[in-house]
Amino acid sequence: MRILFIFILIVSGFSVTAQTKDEAEIESISRKKFRWMIEQKLDSLDLLTDDRLSYIHSNGWVQSKKEFLEDFKGKLIYHKIDINELSARVYRRSAVVTGKGHFTVSLNGTRLEIDLLFSEVYIRSGNKWKLVSRHANKIST
Repeated sequence: MRILFIFILIVSGFSVTAQTKDEAEIESISRKKFRWMIEQKLDSLDLLTDDRLSYIHSNGWVQSKKEFLEDFKGKLIYHKIDINELSARVYRRSAVVTGKGHFTVSLNGTRLEIDLLFSEVYIRSGNKWKLVSRHANKIST
């Protein structure tokens, strides 16, 4: 019985470690995505996003991957993104990221500062994580 208990503890420890590593990886990817949005690294964003991406803005505006990437050509400019909270939960080949942040953007030339609560869903495609869905809500102050 004692050997079985020790075995369970060891196996549990490996599961927790692996999950923590995956969660850290997803959090890092999400943070990179925000940096790429500011830097307008469209090639990196293209590789990160799934072809069936659903990108939902806080005003209810829903975009496909193509629309999301095209907006970086002048319509929507991300000046600064300060992430205050970010956490990830990994479920085998999918992950959910939730967070809060302060976004400074320009939409059609009008500068906006918005506090957002957001959710992102990633799936593992081969050895890479792909963003398949994002949804944001304004935080009332």
